[in-house]
Formats: sequence, structure tokens, C-alpha cells
Amino acid sequence: MKIIVTGGAGFIGSAVARHIINDTQDQILVLDSLTYAGNPESLATIADNERYSFEQVDICNRQELDRVFADFKPDAVMHLAAESHVDRSIDGPAAFIETNIVGTYTLLEATRHYWSALDAQAKEEFRFHHISTDEVYGDLHGTDDLFTETTAYSPSSPYSASKAASDHLVRAWLRTYGLPTIVTNCSNNYGPYHFPEKLIPLIILNALDGKPLPVYGNGAQVRDWLYVEDHARALYTVVTKGIVGETYNIGGHNERKNIEVVQTICRLLDELVPEKPEGVSNYETLITYVADRPGHDMRYAIDASKIETELGWTPQETFESGIRKTVEWYLVNELWWSRVKDGSYAGERLGLTG
Repeated sequence: MKIIVTGGAGFIGSAVARHIINDTQDQILVLDSLTYAGNPESLATIADNERYSFEQVDICNRQELDRVFADFKPDAVMHLAAESHVDRSIDGPAAFIETNIVGTYTLLEATRHYWSALDAQAKEEFRFHHISTDEVYGDLHGTDDLFTETTAYSPSSPYSASKAASDHLVRAWLRTYGLPTIVTNCSNNYGPYHFPEKLIPLIILNALDGKPLPVYGNGAQVRDWLYVEDHARALYTVVTKGIVGETYNIGGHNERKNIEVVQTICRLLDELVPEKPEGVSNYETLITYVADRPGHDMRYAIDASKIETELGWTPQETFESGIRKTVEWYLVNELWWSRVKDGSYAGERLGLTG
């Protein structure tokens, strides 16, 4: 297959790109506008592969999208390009509306234009796979409730509202125009190459620096944690085996309170980095509770039985194995995260794009 991966220099997108190049024979074209969270260095290990190519393209630019489709002639699109940080969406929602809604619309139209000119067999085999989030479902109130593929949408933040809107657009393009689309909604991802503003890498790196470990409210918010490489395998399974028009929820079966996640990281660092910053007896003493963010959902949890039963995917990592791998990765990849933290990665794009 020839697959376009939008947002492929981001956290999940780069994991998908690495999986496809390392574990399949498919050819990919990564599209990324290289905003602050797009880092070509997350693709450096595959950049020289002949089946990999990269273009710096904004999904809101229809002319560029038309050119890319005409040149590359994809068999599938995996759409991961999105603004995704809830706190940033609260401070500046406009970028989320532009990328997640207008960008998805523009990409759908470019895809439809390309797809409509294909021959009958190519049309039938083509897939547009839209990658979304469990945050579109809003808050779970019961302790045993789970998000299913038919859970009603009730987004709480500008981020989740913009993703909900994009989900609806994708389904409308199937219903109205026949574009063969599939939607997946995933739980919280973690793992290597995670941008340092997100909870798990932030806690790891702050602890190593002896800085406060900020926890919103009382830390009782519950999330289902999914190791990013498990998610990449799931997404490839969906784009190659999923049924057009279906939705698949992808979760890790790893519900944890935020405070439990932070405490687990602290204990791992106590074990793996016994030489602590000056004045730190153990890393948990750095935990600092801060004012909760507006509209903070208390609990997300995914019922992933559909993708497991129908497509045969299951996560390989437990939270315990995945979080250990994650902490160990950050400990041995200081060059990657230090360049993200100081911004130097953003100015040195050349030579990494294949």
C-alpha cells in the first residue's frame, strides 16, 4: 500500500510511521506542517528508508494537498494531524478550530476529489482513516461505565469539541459522498517521543531537574493509558482490516488516577536514578497540587472489545511494562528531549526528511 500519514511528525503519527516502515512493506508519505509539536527528529530512524518520504504541508492548504495526492497516488490516508493539548485549547481555541475542523474539511475535500477519479476497484479499496480521541465522549460518571462506539458525544473542552466536529465531518462525507471512511477513538497515549508538555514526560523531566511535579486538583482524575506503539499497531490493523463506516475504540485496559501515574514514575526514578537532585530525598516529595483546569473531566475509560473481537488487536504492554519502557527511554534519549525543551530542534529541519 501507499499511505499518506498526516501529522506524521507528531507523537502518535511518528509512531505510526515508524511501525509501517519497520514492520510492513508499505510506502508512506508523511505530511506535517511542523508546528511546535511536529518534530522530524522523531522520524530520524526511518528517514533514509526508500519507502519513506516527507513533505512540509499544512492540511488547510488545498492547493498543496491536491498536488500531493496527484503526485503520490495514495491507497489510504491516515489522518492524525491535529492540535491536541487541552490546556492550549483553553488559552487559544482558534488554532484548534482551524486545524481540527477546517483542516479536516479541507483534507476530506482533497481526498474526495482524488478518490472520485479512481477506477472502480481502486475506489472500493481506498480508505480514509480518521484518528480521534475518547475525549469527544465527555465525562464518565459511574465507576464501572465504559465508552463504547455508540456512546453519545459530550465534549468538554475546545479541543474535544473540535475533534468531535471533525468526527462528524468524516462520517458526513461517507454518508453524503460515499467516501470510504473509518473512525477510531483512542484513550490517553504515552511512550517514547512524547512532547514534554504532556503529563508523563513532564513529570519525568521535572523530577530529573528537581522541579515541582504539578498535579491538577487532588489528582483523582482517571484515564485509560495506552502505550503508543500498541496504538500504532491498532491503527495499522484498522486501516488494513477495518470495515468502512465503522468506528473502533482503542484503549489500553490501564485505568489509573493521575496521582497514581505520578507516584509510579517517582518510584521508577527512585530505582533507576538513585542519585537525586540536591535536596531531594525521594521524588514523591516534589509532588505539588495545583488549581484544577476549567471543565476538567474526571474519568475516561474505553471498552475496546470491538477491535479485539472483530480485528484481533490487543495491547501488548501493561501499564507497568509500558511506563518502565517510557521512563527508561527518556533516561537514554536526553539529546532528543533536551533539543525539544530548548527549541533547537525547530530550527534544524534539513537532512531529516528523507
